[in-house]
Amino acid sequence: MLASLIQTAKLNDLDPLTYLADVLQRIVDGSVPVNRLDALLPWNWTATEVAQAA
Repeated sequence: MLASLIQTAKLNDLDPLTYLADVLQRIVDGSVPVNRLDALLPWNWTATEVAQAA
């Protein structure tokens, strides 16, 4: 499953480490409601300012 997430991030021209770190942090923080998890998919994802700075 992890390999699939990494490959999907790469296919969407994202840095997999930045993408996964941001998505996991948002899930842990609860900053994304359950009904908006689709916003975390690689093709919908936009980095937060913290992740962009890294």
